[in-house]
Amino acid sequence: MSGLELIAAVLGVIAVWLTVKQNAWCWPIGLVMVLIYGWLFYEVKLYSGMLLQLAYALLQLYGWWQWKRPGHVEDARQVSRLQRPALLTGLATGVLLSAALGAAMANWTDAALPWLDASLTGFSLVAQLWMAQKRLQCWPLWVVVDIIYVGQYLHQQLYFTAGFFAVLTVIALRGWLEWHRDPALVQP
Repeated sequence: MSGLELIAAVLGVIAVWLTVKQNAWCWPIGLVMVLIYGWLFYEVKLYSGMLLQLAYALLQLYGWWQWKRPGHVEDARQVSRLQRPALLTGLATGVLLSAALGAAMANWTDAALPWLDASLTGFSLVAQLWMAQKRLQCWPLWVVVDIIYVGQYLHQQLYFTAGFFAVLTVIALRGWLEWHRDPALVQP
């Protein structure tokens, strides 16, 4: 399993780096990565994480479409900031998803770390949606989520994945800085 985990981690670093650079190849590379991680998380009973990878697969396709808008280059997404109501709605959605998924995993499965895994899943979905929409606030949310993921994966002895998420934390900080300096940044 370590070889497959290493491949997924390398693909993930490439995908997120391409995201920082606003290169649309981040989406198909990310799709391959999330499918591999979906399988790995099933194997270690991180069921919320496994479901997250399936949702990510759909969000990879959505992000690719959002960034490319075939035939409508002028409509392609530009980096923008969420206004306070949308930001608070997104974070509240993360809390609700976390609570619902955590309760389901704790009561109906043999999930390892059901509440933590569910909470990270809920907020990762919010961050990924914001990323697909090129919202600047995706990056600080990713920093927080990624740091916590490092601890979870160390606990699960997924060392390549823990290292991958440590690298993702650094890349997310870089993404935040680069997108913040983007001359096309749309102000609310």
